[in-house]
Amino acid sequence: MKSFRLIQPYFYQQRYLILTGILCLMVVDTLQLIIPRIIKWAVDDLTSLQIDTGQLIVYASQIAGIAVLMGLLRFVWRRFLIGASRLIEKELRNKLFFHIQTLSASYFDQSRTGDLMAHATNDINNIRMAVGMGMVALTDAIFLGSAAICFMAYINVRLTLFALIPMPMIIWFTRSFGKKMHRRYTTVQAVFSELTESVRESFSGIRIVKAFNRQQSETDRVAGISKKYIAENLKLVRITGSFFPMMILFTNISLTVVLFFGGRQTIKTIITPGDFVAFISYLNLLTWPMMAMGWVTNLIQRGAASIDRLNKILHTRPEIIELPETMDATASGRKKQIRHKISFQQVGFSYPSSDTPVLADINFCVRAGSVLGIVGPQGSGKTTLLQLIPRIYDTSSGRIVIDHEDIKNFRLSDLRKNIGFVSQEPFLFSGTIRDNITFGEPVAEETLIQATRAAAVYDTITGFTDGFETTIGEKGIILSGGQKQRIVLARAIIANPPVLLLDDPIGQVDTETAAAIIRTIRELSRDKIVIIVSHRLSAVRFADQIIVLASGRIAESGTHETLIASSNYYARSYAIQRAELLE
Repeated sequence: MKSFRLIQPYFYQQRYLILTGILCLMVVDTLQLIIPRIIKWAVDDLTSLQIDTGQLIVYASQIAGIAVLMGLLRFVWRRFLIGASRLIEKELRNKLFFHIQTLSASYFDQSRTGDLMAHATNDINNIRMAVGMGMVALTDAIFLGSAAICFMAYINVRLTLFALIPMPMIIWFTRSFGKKMHRRYTTVQAVFSELTESVRESFSGIRIVKAFNRQQSETDRVAGISKKYIAENLKLVRITGSFFPMMILFTNISLTVVLFFGGRQTIKTIITPGDFVAFISYLNLLTWPMMAMGWVTNLIQRGAASIDRLNKILHTRPEIIELPETMDATASGRKKQIRHKISFQQVGFSYPSSDTPVLADINFCVRAGSVLGIVGPQGSGKTTLLQLIPRIYDTSSGRIVIDHEDIKNFRLSDLRKNIGFVSQEPFLFSGTIRDNITFGEPVAEETLIQATRAAAVYDTITGFTDGFETTIGEKGIILSGGQKQRIVLARAIIANPPVLLLDDPIGQVDTETAAAIIRTIRELSRDKIVIIVSHRLSAVRFADQIIVLASGRIAESGTHETLIASSNYYARSYAIQRAELLE
């Protein structure tokens, strides 16, 4: 099946485990086939009254020994086959997670977190089941089924042909139902993604839900999607629920035929009573392979639907790509660093989902040891401009040049290691304060303390009982907005990059703390390139150059003194903010 090409490399990696497991499974199946022969000999001896207690003990001991050996080998094949499927699951999940991290920001602008979560959990679990138990059922269906038919034919070919009368119908129903199962599984898993996203969103926004007393409406919304999920599953069950009983029906039809024709042949002494009992035993063994055909179809169609969904993600290519010469630099170990300046040359940008330009004709240059301030009304493109420098998005026109070289000639890893980014909406992980600042990297205690002092957050951290080891909860729930912002600033400072991009670094702090942060920024700017976006002009008034964005274009530029001398946006905003401070 084409869909399963995705997991072929992982099959090859685990081939020894898989082959050993299949071999043990086939030995178990072979041992199962021996038991009816022992029963045949015992029954024939009993009916001919040519057996004693000792011989019965021998037969019973043979069956008991086979049972013990089967138990041991069953453990082995489960350990190897199911173990291999778990390892394949791990590799596939790692591949998916790694690939998702390579995708561009525009992909996440259009994707839902719950949908990605469903892919990484439910879909991969379905693939694991198709690989593990699907392989078991397929082996049994082929090997045990074929071997059982051969043993039946050895007893009586004509009776075997009678027993296999329902087989063509089984094959036809399997093919027909398999196509329907695939379509239903695809729909069910899509609705499961929708349900996952709905629940995740409700839990993520639980405080807002409670604040606005929207618990009932959220419950109704999730219940509605849950009802849809149940409805789609019931449509699927109408297929799978009729498929398995149909397999049992055909098996019982075979048993009815064998009982009638086999009984007559036994009466006519064409076959012995032992042969008849053995034949029935083989037919019972054949029941599982016939059921396994249905289970294999079920598992494979479920897994195929999940692989189709994963392939849509894995075949998505990032919009931010590295040029071939950049990859050559990676192979040679050559790294680039930002040393002197960053310049925008006729830069324009539009989001992929929109034709309306967010930025147009942006031109400026900022050198090491200087500060560029960017201000402007909301929606003027300030944050977007910052995101172009680390290539979160790529320019639509023009180019960004770093030290006389196009930004696209840098390896993404080198470029981003050169940049410390403090976003407007600070994001913290649910670990400790130390982990959030250091990102788990080993950092000297003195360096950590210096960074947090510089970000004006050291006293806040030491005020907690556990200090740097304080667990801050999901998205830093125990911290205020200003505390989060300063911890993120400390994260950027401790990395000591040559470029600092600060998106509204004092937007959520009080005036005194803002003054301390500004002093730190001025200190850091002595040997770095610093670009600050802010609504509060006090954060940029000391900048060597200030640009004012309006509708994605540079409307004004200059120093603080030259800009307040005009009567434009900067001067008006400064006058308003100054008046607010005097009130």
